[in-house]
Amino acid sequence: MFIETKRRSLLKAISWRIFATATTTVIVFAFFGRLDLAIAAGVVESITKIAIYFVHERIWSNIKYGKKKIEPFVLWFTGLPLSGKTTIADLVYKKLKKYDHLLLQRLDSKDIREMIPEIGYTKDERILHLKRVAFLIKTLQSNSISVIASFVTPYEEIRNFIRNNTKNFVEIYVKANLSTCMQRDYKGVYEKAKKGEIANLTGVHEPYEEPKNPELILDTERYSAEELADKVYEYVIKRLIK
Repeated sequence: MFIETKRRSLLKAISWRIFATATTTVIVFAFFGRLDLAIAAGVVESITKIAIYFVHERIWSNIKYGKKKIEPFVLWFTGLPLSGKTTIADLVYKKLKKYDHLLLQRLDSKDIREMIPEIGYTKDERILHLKRVAFLIKTLQSNSISVIASFVTPYEEIRNFIRNNTKNFVEIYVKANLSTCMQRDYKGVYEKAKKGEIANLTGVHEPYEEPKNPELILDTERYSAEELADKVYEYVIKRLIK
């Protein structure tokens, strides 16, 4: 969150008065035809009203009325590997970054896995890993930071755990059937899983439990990533920010 510093308030007051004083000087000169009187009136008004504006700004900066605190939230993108989670989440992150007063952190499974490569992909290891991610998000939220996360998260059990241990959890199901994900497999992970080079891959060796009641369902077979990112963005603006 950002606040107005005293220096910023002062600079705003000065810039406003430059325009206002120029206007006053022109009006006085137009009525009385005296440049000396016009300049004097402008200078006196400028000094007086800079002080008044500065005090007025500082008083309002300490008044809570009309201020709305944005509670930290987590947008949790879940779906099969290669369903489009990361692509859409990245687009949403870029759209929301334009709000200077909104503190955001982007978390993706690939980045976290690179930091902790020793964590495996069995059900128990996935659950333990995601519980750690939930703790990280909780810590970020305690510092007013909202999170955009993209993880396969195949089990309803762990998704419910994350929901119950974070604030304003928004479950976003990035929907795509297995054959579509295989067609998009530019990484070759599905092919490697079929050959036995990768173990415990969701969709091949491990089941994916579809979310029962997600806040949003993004059908990647019917809409583009940009269209779906717009849908998420509109949800955040209507439900979480304004």
